[in-house]
Amino acid sequence: MKLKRFLAAAAAALSLGTSACASVDTPPAGALPGPALWMLADEDTTIYLFGTVHALPQGKNWFDGRIERAFASADELVTEIDVSASAGSAQALQAAGLLPEDQSLRGLMSAENREQYEAALVGLGLPVEALDRYEPWFAAMTLSLLPLLRSGYEAQSGVEQSLSGRAGEKQRAALETIEQQVALFDTLPQEAQLAYLDETVEKLDVATSTLDAMVAEWLEGDAVALADMLNAELTDPVLYDRLLTTRNADWAGWIERRLERPGTVFIAVGAGHLAGKGSVQDQLKRRGLKVTRVWR
Repeated sequence: MKLKRFLAAAAAALSLGTSACASVDTPPAGALPGPALWMLADEDTTIYLFGTVHALPQGKNWFDGRIERAFASADELVTEIDVSASAGSAQALQAAGLLPEDQSLRGLMSAENREQYEAALVGLGLPVEALDRYEPWFAAMTLSLLPLLRSGYEAQSGVEQSLSGRAGEKQRAALETIEQQVALFDTLPQEAQLAYLDETVEKLDVATSTLDAMVAEWLEGDAVALADMLNAELTDPVLYDRLLTTRNADWAGWIERRLERPGTVFIAVGAGHLAGKGSVQDQLKRRGLKVTRVWR
């Protein structure tokens, strides 16, 4: 697979699968499966929170009547980053991920980790020098995506792309810029980046089956099971805080401020941000805001 396709996929799936979990209401009798949807409101503002998967195989049916009604009622669609900026995102990723001219990715590794890394590249059909010019975080992201792309996952089938295509004349907004998301990884200490890459290499063989299981839980709307799986994947406390807790707190602040203006808003962010300890819902609760689950 061409590196250019890697870059485009990485830009589209930058937050794919990252998570943490929120308290989940007991489903009412007769509730049907479906991706989790939450809502908070005041006198003149309603905000829906929908957990997404940024890349999916074709044919996954998730846009049920409950989600459709909430989305249709909204006059504003909010996503993590500007969905229309995927080309610029790929360029930003590539530029930020380059090592200095006098450094090589494999030259930064221990002998044992380098051997495992090279074996993983060969197993994926790539030359061992394919990512030598890139920083460890970028290599980790790229390697984690290749098995998924080969298994049929694609950004075009992802939730954000689908919602954007249905949005029509709705207002658009983003919680972050691609530069901010890239900086989450690019400013990690090199030691943390190398640990992230090594962990990615060790989990390559089960990457697709793990994501398949997560998507199944997402489609069922089982936020507790999804959070358990996601938390098991993200074990580094530095990454956990950087990718989840801090961002969720920032987004909760955005939501609190947005409640000061009237309207109906549909916020679509990675499902992990709406599942578990430190989730957006938890952060909103700390601000005295009540979030309720919208059941099917």
